[in-house]
Amino acid sequence: MTHFHKIALTTVALASLSVAAPAFADPVNIQLWAVDRTGQPAPQIVDDFNKSQSDIHVEYRQLQFSDLLSDVMRAYAVGKAPDIYAVDVPFNALMASKGALYDMTDMVKGSDVIHIDDYYPGPVASATWDGKLYGVPKSTNTIALYYNEDMFKAAGIAEPPKTWDELVDDARKLTDKDKGVYGLAFSAEATEEGTFQFLPWVQMAGGSWQKVNGEGGVKALTVWKTILDEGLASPDTISRSQWDSTSTFISGNAAMSISGPWELDRMSKEAKFDWKVALLPVPEEGAERSSAMGDYNWVMFKSTKHPKEAFKVLEYIASQDPEMFQRYGQLPPEENVDIPSTGNPNMDEALATFQEQLKYAKPRGPSPEWPAISKAIQDALQQALTGAETPQAALDQAQAKIDKVVN
Repeated sequence: MTHFHKIALTTVALASLSVAAPAFADPVNIQLWAVDRTGQPAPQIVDDFNKSQSDIHVEYRQLQFSDLLSDVMRAYAVGKAPDIYAVDVPFNALMASKGALYDMTDMVKGSDVIHIDDYYPGPVASATWDGKLYGVPKSTNTIALYYNEDMFKAAGIAEPPKTWDELVDDARKLTDKDKGVYGLAFSAEATEEGTFQFLPWVQMAGGSWQKVNGEGGVKALTVWKTILDEGLASPDTISRSQWDSTSTFISGNAAMSISGPWELDRMSKEAKFDWKVALLPVPEEGAERSSAMGDYNWVMFKSTKHPKEAFKVLEYIASQDPEMFQRYGQLPPEENVDIPSTGNPNMDEALATFQEQLKYAKPRGPSPEWPAISKAIQDALQQALTGAETPQAALDQAQAKIDKVVN
């Protein structure tokens, strides 16, 4: 055999081996955007998912909350939207109404992992538009009434207030202007947080975001105005966030605070008194309960080229929900998830209360016009609470704006 023939045969053999060798396909790349920073769910769960298999690789991008909606809609407009996005719940309907989101109704129905009937009604409603499901709840939260048990005992108050009248009466007893202590802390600032805190009051009194200027809405805003006019809450309630308002409570300068479960860790570490959490007071005994509902939904953009793979990522994320509170301090969106004891009796009791409150939590909207609706409500709060308008006049103006954008 000539040297040439040996080389030729070797070349053929190598070529045969090359043809016979298995081809390793590149993983499908999925883009996922959210506001979660280090220590919060998204980046860690994405990392866990990528380590768990090799068929799909998820790239995570952290967004700033202030740019959350504008950044992603700009990306969608130029064809560069992510496959998966965590949307602030009041804006889910807006994006769905614009045709930007993937209809996940059939995918969820056929899923062995995501059982939508196990979720709280509020989060599911926030992800639903025109009878179809355009999102899967990521986590959830609500608001309830924190109260200083030590101050209550000192004032001879045996239990937290159950009605609005009791709330105002207790706030009067607990306010001590000489010591700089207010009866109540809450947020009425001109942002989504103000709407978030006020809307449940309207709903409990029989109103809604579609009808804010009825008897219920006026009664709710009149109670808020009474609390501020009498100095039962700090004058800067109209300009402070929920976080800052709760700081007043934690520092011992307010006897009660309306806030959410995101404060539990801070409360357990910083509060130097016996604190507890109760359901939000209702207008009168037997009235309908309500509360705010917040956090995010996972959505898929309609432009995704890999819907099946993106949905597999969402199924993996949903499968981690039972550990949502233990790992990240966030409440899972399913009703049937048991949260193990934290070892802190006050926190365990508070968690049970927040989970009960979530049964009554309602979404803001859903409506594609939510930003304009919320702004109308915020303006009404500012006008009434500063004395520029009566509660009725302020809410009449808000209703006119709402009617204009939804009709």
